[in-house]
Amino acid sequence: MKDFLAISVAAIVGANSRYFLSRLAAREFGPVFPVGTLIINVVGSFIVGFFVIWTSERVLVDPRWRLLVVVGFCGSFTTFSSYAFETISYFEQGQWGLMMINVLTNNLLCLGGALAGMVLARVL
Repeated sequence: MKDFLAISVAAIVGANSRYFLSRLAAREFGPVFPVGTLIINVVGSFIVGFFVIWTSERVLVDPRWRLLVVVGFCGSFTTFSSYAFETISYFEQGQWGLMMINVLTNNLLCLGGALAGMVLARVL
């Protein structure tokens, strides 16, 4: 139960951080290109990459910290961070085929899903 509470609290912080940064970026850069989303995805990817490696290769911490930071905060801040970390892990392992499948399927299917949702919303 403590794990769920930690994830939930971190998710609240992540979601609100995403909202705040998105609004700030839209105000500073304008609404033409989603700079806020790009910044959030890059920052979230950096946090996951840094935190997972740091806490698994450099320092020993309670595994629940990964739930708090990676699943809770970054999970609500951005899900792109998980995708980026998994793709780079394939790269580091020399698994080029899996890396390309991951890149292509995530990008094409997510774009297709967004398009399908947009079409459905417009039809209904």
